[in-house]
Amino acid sequence: MTSSAAAAISGLRRSIGPGILLAGACIGGSHLMSSTTAGARFGFALLGLILLTNLIKYPFLRVGSRFTAATGLSLLEGFQQRNRTYLPVYLLVSLFTGTFTIAAVSFVAGLLLTNVPVLAQFDPFALAIAVLAGCGLILLMGHYKVLDRLSKLLVALLTLLTGVAALSLLVRGPAGDVASSWLAADPSPWQMADLGFLIPLMGWMPGPVEMCVWPSLWMFSRARDSQHTASLQEAETDFNLGYGITVLTAVFFVILGAYTMYGSGDGLLQGSGVAFAQNLIRLYTEAMGSWAAWIIVPAAFAAMFSTTLTCLDAYPRSISAIQGILQGVDRGDSAPGPQRRRLGLWIGLHLLAALAALLWAYSGGIGVKDFVFGAMTGSFLAAPVFAWMAMDTMNSELVAPDHRDGPLMRGLSWFGLVFLIGFSLLFLIWSLTR
Repeated sequence: MTSSAAAAISGLRRSIGPGILLAGACIGGSHLMSSTTAGARFGFALLGLILLTNLIKYPFLRVGSRFTAATGLSLLEGFQQRNRTYLPVYLLVSLFTGTFTIAAVSFVAGLLLTNVPVLAQFDPFALAIAVLAGCGLILLMGHYKVLDRLSKLLVALLTLLTGVAALSLLVRGPAGDVASSWLAADPSPWQMADLGFLIPLMGWMPGPVEMCVWPSLWMFSRARDSQHTASLQEAETDFNLGYGITVLTAVFFVILGAYTMYGSGDGLLQGSGVAFAQNLIRLYTEAMGSWAAWIIVPAAFAAMFSTTLTCLDAYPRSISAIQGILQGVDRGDSAPGPQRRRLGLWIGLHLLAALAALLWAYSGGIGVKDFVFGAMTGSFLAAPVFAWMAMDTMNSELVAPDHRDGPLMRGLSWFGLVFLIGFSLLFLIWSLTR
C-alpha cells in the first residue's frame, strides 16, 4: 500500500463518526414503529414511499456535513450569516420538538424493556425515566468521546441483528400471502383515511429534517477527538455510510413486519404501550420461533437507546451552540471549558423537560401511538422550513461555487421541497375537514 493510500485510509477512519451518530438517531421510532407497522399492515406496498422519502430528504440532511467541510463553519453559523431570521426560527422549533422527541423515543425504549423478564414488573414510564437518566449520565460524564464509541457499537449491533432476522425470514418464507402486496395490498394504503399514518411515517423517515444541523456540530467534536479535520470527500463518505445504514435497516424492518405480521398487524399500535411492546415481540416469535426474542429484543432496544442517546446530545448541543452564536461569545462548537459546561446545563434542562412530558403523557393516559406519532407529525410539518433553510444556505455565497449543489442535487432539492410542502398542506386540509 502506498503512503498516499495509507494516509487517505487513515484520514477517512479518523473522520468516521458524525454520520454514524446520525444513523443512530434515525434508526428508532421511524424504523421500529413506522416501518414495521407499514410492513405489517400493507406488506411491501409502502416500501417505495419509504425509499422515496429517504431520497427526498437526502440533499437536505447532507448539508450539515458538506457545508462544514467546505467552509469550516457550522451550519448554524451559516444560518446566522445567511439570514438573521433562520437561527431564531431553528431555536424556537427545536425547543419544542426536542422535548417531545426525546420523551417519545425514551418512552418507546422503556416499553421495550418490559420484554425483559426481570424488568416486566416495572412501569414502562419508570423504565423510560431510567433510560433518560442513563443517557444523561453517559453524556455528562463521557461527553462526545463516549457518545461516539457507544453509538458505533449500538448501530453495528442493531444493523447486524436486524439483518440476521430479515435474512432468516427471507429464507424461511412469509407467514401470509405478502407477495401480492407488491401490486395490490389489501387493504390499500392509498386512501385519505390513511394519511394520519403516512404523514408520521414520512416525518421521521429516516429522521426529522432539523437533523441536518447535527453532523455539522459533531464534526467539530470529532476533529478534536481524532486530531483530524475531515476533508469534503471524507465528510461526505462518513455521511453516506451512515445514511446508507439507515436506508438498509428501514428495509430490514419492513421485511420483518411484512413477513411476520402481514394480515394481522392492524392492531399493532392499539391499546396500551405495554401491549404494543409485547405484541411486537410476540408476533415476531410466533412467526420465527422463540429463539427470535434473543435477536429482536436487543435489536429493538439498541435502536431506541441509540436514538435517545443521540437526540439527548443533539438537541441540547444545537441550542447551546445557538446561544453562543446569538450572544456573540463563541462559535458554539462545544469546546472544553465554558461551552462544554453550557452544553451540560442544556442537557440537564432537556432531561427535566422530557421528564415533565413523560409525566404529562402518563397522567393523561396517552398511548404510544398518539405520543410518538404526534412527535412524528410535528416533525413533518416543520420539514419544509428546515429544508428551505438548509438548501438556501448551502447554495449561497458562503460556499465556494464548486462546492455548492450541482444541477442534479438542486433539482432533487426543489422536488423534495415541493413534495414536503404539498403533503403538509394536504394533511392540514384533511385534518381540518374530517
